[in-house]
Amino acid sequence: MIIMKKTYLLFIGFLALCFASCERIFMEPGVGSGPVATFDYLWDKVDQQYAFFDIKGVDWDSVREVYRPMVDDDMDGDSLFSVCAAMLNTLQDGHTNLISSFDVSRNDSVYYRMIVNKNIDAQVVTMNYLTLNYHSTGGFAHNAIRDGRVAYLRYSSFENTIADGTLTYLLDRYKDCDGMILDLRQNGGGSIANIQTLLSIFDNHGQPLYQTQIKSGPAHDAFTELKAVCADTTCLGEEPYTKPFAVLIDRGSYSATSFFSVCTLAYDNIRLFGDYTGGGLGLPNGGELPNGWTYRFSITRTLTMDGQNYENGVPPDERVLLDPAYTAQGIDNVIEAAADWILQ
Repeated sequence: MIIMKKTYLLFIGFLALCFASCERIFMEPGVGSGPVATFDYLWDKVDQQYAFFDIKGVDWDSVREVYRPMVDDDMDGDSLFSVCAAMLNTLQDGHTNLISSFDVSRNDSVYYRMIVNKNIDAQVVTMNYLTLNYHSTGGFAHNAIRDGRVAYLRYSSFENTIADGTLTYLLDRYKDCDGMILDLRQNGGGSIANIQTLLSIFDNHGQPLYQTQIKSGPAHDAFTELKAVCADTTCLGEEPYTKPFAVLIDRGSYSATSFFSVCTLAYDNIRLFGDYTGGGLGLPNGGELPNGWTYRFSITRTLTMDGQNYENGVPPDERVLLDPAYTAQGIDNVIEAAADWILQ
């Protein structure tokens, strides 16, 4: 059964919240709270509930063989945390964390790739495209480029709430432009609720956007039935935005930005420019360990309507890498490529 995007995402969020809050209540009787019991409990939970062993190419049994001998009940909290965090880091998943009262683990390799492979020079964008006289509306920095013919919008985080009034203002301000560029490079994600709002300007007629499913059992391939998530049946304003709309992405475009990038496949007038996104297409679930620490990792997976799993990165329609020779001249060749497409 096809269901609406926002309703299904709220349902997934509710499920994750329930799992997190009930984890401690239903913890198996007799489970100790020492380092060995804590490590084994965490390994088991990941083994039974993590969604991407196949996509990440991780042999979880082999991971246990490496890290389990490092744990004993005489080790201190710092040492145990380091071992457990290192074990989780083998998943190469930015949605995986271990949280204690004294530290939070992050997947350093994921963030390293996001930063090292960034496909934007913020100074060039600010000085030569937004310019020092740029406008700021809601979470968007914006201005017109190419002699006023192309609107350039920079949206740096999906944590910034998008209001209908903001989009209405932007559409009206740039109504005479030939098209728009939405720059999502290094946008690390945020609230997926903002995706639905942003998509509301386009031609929405209930078309399917992507498919999603939740881990449902201990076997690594046990998932619920795929459910199609669809666009709304209405659009913001009297007319949908049908002019060319370029979206700029790079390896720092993560989580909600990857979700949005997948959604663009359902619209004929949207084209992705830049580099692959950073991925992050699984929604995380949290729980509590026997020693009181908490954790989270991805328990859902997202597929395109034709069955592609882009957890490791959504590909652009046109791959354009930032050219240092152009950057040295104050030119962003990714923006230029998108502007050329719009004006052609």
